[in-house]
Amino acid sequence: MSIKPIRDERDYKKAMKRIEAIWDAAPKTPESDELEILTALVEVYEEHHHVIYPPEPVDAILFRMDQMGLTRKELEPFIGSRGRVSEVLSHRRPMSLAMIRKLHKGLGIPADVLLAE
Repeated sequence: MSIKPIRDERDYKKAMKRIEAIWDAAPKTPESDELEILTALVEVYEEHHHVIYPPEPVDAILFRMDQMGLTRKELEPFIGSRGRVSEVLSHRRPMSLAMIRKLHKGLGIPADVLLAE
């Protein structure tokens, strides 16, 4: 087992390839130890180099609508009138705290995502 730090994308790809090769390693074997160490190194590398930013609030709403098969009309209980729904979804009107609370409670969209700027 020769484990080295992951410093760049080349090292990252090499580590990922090795992880794939030993993924089904039996517990308490040198390969399972190697797998545990490599996955920890990859996780640290990804946290610093492959940052995933939270979605923009309107994108989160649109995604949830798609997931749940909702129409704009079905957002009215959470946002308000048809015109207000249109304004929020087209970024012409910011969401109020009441809207955010209703969307969070009714659709399960994380509040921190809805509060993001």
